[in-house]
Amino acid sequence: MSSENSPRSPERSLGHSPESGPEQPLRKPRVAVVFGGRSSEHAISVVTAGAVLRSIDRTKYDVLPIGITTDGRWALTADDPERMAIAERSLPSVEQIAESTDGSVVLSVDPGSREVVYSEPGAVPKVLGDVDVVFPMLHGPYGEDGTLQGLLELSGIPYVGAGVLASAVGQDKEYMKRVFTSFGLPVGPYVVIRPREWEQAPDGGAPGAAARAKIVDFAAEHGWPLFVKPARGGSSMGITKVDDPSGLDEAIAEARRHDPKILVESLLRGREIECGVLEFEDGPRASVPAEIPPVTEHDFYDFEAKYIDSAAGLVPAPLTPEETAEVQRLAVAAFEATSCEGLVRADFFLTEDGEFVINEINTMPGFTPISMYPRMWQESGVSYEALVDRLIQAALRRPTGLR
Repeated sequence: MSSENSPRSPERSLGHSPESGPEQPLRKPRVAVVFGGRSSEHAISVVTAGAVLRSIDRTKYDVLPIGITTDGRWALTADDPERMAIAERSLPSVEQIAESTDGSVVLSVDPGSREVVYSEPGAVPKVLGDVDVVFPMLHGPYGEDGTLQGLLELSGIPYVGAGVLASAVGQDKEYMKRVFTSFGLPVGPYVVIRPREWEQAPDGGAPGAAARAKIVDFAAEHGWPLFVKPARGGSSMGITKVDDPSGLDEAIAEARRHDPKILVESLLRGREIECGVLEFEDGPRASVPAEIPPVTEHDFYDFEAKYIDSAAGLVPAPLTPEETAEVQRLAVAAFEATSCEGLVRADFFLTEDGEFVINEINTMPGFTPISMYPRMWQESGVSYEALVDRLIQAALRRPTGLR
């Protein structure tokens, strides 16, 4: 697969300042890389953004790093990817690289202006200029779930990746599975426990008793072990493998630390297969798939295995040509079913009877040096740098609003 981008008009490729007249020169597009955020995936977002900042072609783009702190403040940060990496098992944060503990960044919500303003207490606000496109490297709620995308739609600023609806559906595993089912895509057994179900104590019983019984009934039908996870989380955070009813309360408490709504899934025995989807000028295409082999030091592919101990995936996955074609077809179908744009990583199980079952999609997959999405595209002929550039160029071409 070719890694070269198709020719584009000079004005669109180079960027044109909205306030410049015909006699003024074109300028490079300014890319705001937004990362961090209020979710439990804050640190992974910082790591991901560091890798992207390291790879953006500075001869082609101006770059403005904007970090969102864990309490939601938008901050100017150092453009220093080295300080944004995992070092000696220590996770980075926006607070560590913010240029000020008090200053904040504000995007205009006037669709006729793309100005970014920086202000500090007691100082005159400083206009930092226009932003042409946002690369939102946020993971989890308050960023990957359609909230940031909605703000950017109001602001009229193009952005990389899925729109409001697709981002929201891609974040909520319950509704993601409902959409997949409606499009005929195969999903595994699951049950949802909403906040009210866990907190209620019907007929004077103990809180959560009915929800606990619902899960036990689900296990009686589909078997133990079960996986208890946040319904709107990612990066394998808050997930617990439960072997019997005695472990349910602790697993539910852990999942609810990340999300009051939880998802319970049965164990699907088989191989874990991933496939990337990238939007080209002629539509979405699938990468070569990858396989996540069993991790011997961990009970499953959890956060520690994925990011700290760097469990290695097999790229490409050792599949038959027929299996490869099928998982690629399903990955593109999942992209289309959820109305995604830009990119998606689709995760599957290849069951023991040879059937693919889709587990979930990730509308903003990790871009860390060890992340599977860029590795799959590297093997498909698209380098990391070309992948980042293609995503930015696709966002610059795409209008905001209804489309």
